[in-house]
Amino acid sequence: MTQTFSDYTPAKVWEWNTENGGQFANINRPIAGATHDKDRPVGKHPMQLYSLATPNGVKVTVMLEELLALGHIGAEYDAWLVSIRDGNQFSSGFVEANPNSKIPALFDHSTPEPTRVFESGSILLYLAEKFGAFLPTEHHARTETINWLMWQMGSAPYLGGGFGHFYAYAPFKFEYAIDRFAMEVKRQLDVLDRNLADRSYVAGDEYSIADMAIWPWYGALVKGLIYDAGAFLSVHEYKNVIRWTDLIAERPAVKRGRMVNRVMGDPASQLHERHDASDFDTKTQDKVAAAKA
Repeated sequence: MTQTFSDYTPAKVWEWNTENGGQFANINRPIAGATHDKDRPVGKHPMQLYSLATPNGVKVTVMLEELLALGHIGAEYDAWLVSIRDGNQFSSGFVEANPNSKIPALFDHSTPEPTRVFESGSILLYLAEKFGAFLPTEHHARTETINWLMWQMGSAPYLGGGFGHFYAYAPFKFEYAIDRFAMEVKRQLDVLDRNLADRSYVAGDEYSIADMAIWPWYGALVKGLIYDAGAFLSVHEYKNVIRWTDLIAERPAVKRGRMVNRVMGDPASQLHERHDASDFDTKTQDKVAAAKA
């Protein structure tokens, strides 16, 4: 039977209902700006990252770890944890870093005046251009890489804010919304799967920022790691995406990057903050718990 909600008619003028439900209702609001004063911490490294290991956050920590693996010491970074469920993104210090109050946000302190960079795609482009890595210089290859980077930036909101919200987080199951966004996510997976049929990586034969942007979202999806929706979306059908996902996941820098600012899962995989490369060996949550025992 098709679900209907004929008793709802939009008001002439929308009004904010603070009791709208859903897992993130307590932090969603229709206005911008800070809700409280709190200084933004600054560590010793050139790059200061304020983030959380959501798919958008993982993009940047993977990029930084990949740059360090190539020997770019200027990419050394401090990664500060921003708890979005606690509303840390609305502190005055974070709003200075990103007026949109979304993670991740970055300050580059190697420039004469610290450079603010926000939005994950912008951060990837900024770092790629600054260090001359993971973004081809040849015209067609560069353009193709940016094509796919922007594909991710435009597509993922339908996956996260669309499908993910209504399938996993909304206060009730709304058939129309779930069906609409499931159809779109499967279309996106098909786009990606067809593209990867004759390419090793998303933009061609070289690993790039396009892979770093897409993998945390769509790689996790085809592995059933987000929204518990693998069976619902029949993700096993997308063989090329799965092959590519597994290839990316084996990279040592990717393994490190996905641990940074992580607060869920195996304690051994959680490095809440990263201030030195040695933290991966000494400050994961299993080690922290053992030291307190």
